[in-house]
Amino acid sequence: MSETISSTAALYPAAADKLKFRGLLFAVAIALLILPKLFSSGGSLTTFSLVGISIIFSMSYNMLLGQTGMLSFGHAVYYGIGGFLAIHAINIIGTNKLPIPLPVVPLIGGLTGLLFAVVLGWVSTRRSGTAFAMISLGVAELVASSALVLRTFFGGDSGISANRTRLFRVFDWSFGPQIQIYYLVAAWMLIAVIAMYALTRTPLGRMCNAVRDNPERVQFVGYDPHVVRYLAFCFSGFFAGIAGALAATCFEIANSAYLGAVQSGTVLFATYIGGVGFFIGPIVGAVFVTLLSLGLSDLTAVWQLYFGLIFIAVVVFAPGGITGLLMMHRPLLKAGTLGRVLPSYFIAFVPTAAMLTGFIVAIEVTVHYAVNAGDDSHIKAFGVSFDAASRYIWAMSAVLLIGGFLVARRTWTRVRQAWDDASGAAREQGIPA
Repeated sequence: MSETISSTAALYPAAADKLKFRGLLFAVAIALLILPKLFSSGGSLTTFSLVGISIIFSMSYNMLLGQTGMLSFGHAVYYGIGGFLAIHAINIIGTNKLPIPLPVVPLIGGLTGLLFAVVLGWVSTRRSGTAFAMISLGVAELVASSALVLRTFFGGDSGISANRTRLFRVFDWSFGPQIQIYYLVAAWMLIAVIAMYALTRTPLGRMCNAVRDNPERVQFVGYDPHVVRYLAFCFSGFFAGIAGALAATCFEIANSAYLGAVQSGTVLFATYIGGVGFFIGPIVGAVFVTLLSLGLSDLTAVWQLYFGLIFIAVVVFAPGGITGLLMMHRPLLKAGTLGRVLPSYFIAFVPTAAMLTGFIVAIEVTVHYAVNAGDDSHIKAFGVSFDAASRYIWAMSAVLLIGGFLVARRTWTRVRQAWDDASGAAREQGIPA
């Protein structure tokens, strides 16, 4: 009788998790359908498409870093190769008038990424840790340099272009309007997210986590960690190829930038900032990094510097990423003690914002004198115009930075005390915080 009760208790949480995931998936699908109705401009649709592509790419990278514990500096190889093959496929299909619609082309990019992962992965995944990271970096530089030499395939500096409207039409869709490309990216994003989530629930997904945590114990129970890493690497290359094919289809061009170190660095930033320890972490990071890059590039000329600083801040102060910070508050929300922390957050916000403002002004004026010393001292950053040569600007920056830091330190102490109080109350209710 007790065995029946325990098995039933174990069954219901699994069923509840499945129902919760399906409900969330249905809500996301409805939101993706409604989103173009609320934001119908071409720029908004392009941004949404970029976010969807970045989500697929980041989640494919998380299969390496978050799921299997493999840090790669060359994941853009499979993204870029998938994009180039997709462009060539569009040209071949359009020239020969083959009855292959555009929605199938991302699958070609995915299979290309899978093929290259199969070829390159067996040697790359023989080692993990630093050795694997260095091998991935070497492979990335080799492929990136080849893109400038093999001009027939990669097109040199100008890349390869195509016309996606020449392909076989489905439901009379030419995929010329941006809204049709948006729905194409959204559909493939849903398919990829479902597939990668299902993969994490398989024995292979569990063994990937085991290899990440303790490869010696995996070998002890009869599994080869090299084979597990290799299979994860192949699946990751497949989904990265899909993301690259969607990017090439969206912009109708593939160039050497698809294979560069910037692309690999961006997906690393998005995945880690979002939170590698959580399934939705790469999704949060992809949305954050894509929107932030598009917004910062219009506000300041040194937006990449801010990206680096944000990444360093996350590594030092929030290793769990944005998702980790949010999930820390989940026990407090369940226990009803979150209200004890929120007032201290609001109090700490003002001096922290003042400190960051002073830090940003200091960066802008310093960069101006380091790079554009002979130009006009009047600059504009984040929509605000000021004179970089003014002593008042320098004094204001110093006051905000130093004064804000000194005051913020006191408020952060209060935040820590409030957090300990709320966590202790949660533990008294039997909720681990």
